[in-house]
Amino acid sequence: MQSAFILLLKGEIIESIITYPALIPTIFMLGYLGLHLIFSFKKGASVLKISFIFTVTIIIINYLIKLFIH
Repeated sequence: MQSAFILLLKGEIIESIITYPALIPTIFMLGYLGLHLIFSFKKGASVLKISFIFTVTIIIINYLIKLFIH
């Protein structure tokens, strides 16, 4: 995750996604969580649940791919 974040900071978005696909959804989820805690969005909890499920799904798929391919 660290190397993917560094690549993202350097502007190498595609390389960052290849290195760790769940980084951008994780950043979105944490950013949205922060904004939801400040502004209390009407459907904020639902959006957070969906983004959490999406992010965890990407993490699990990425893990399984790396486990069986490498």
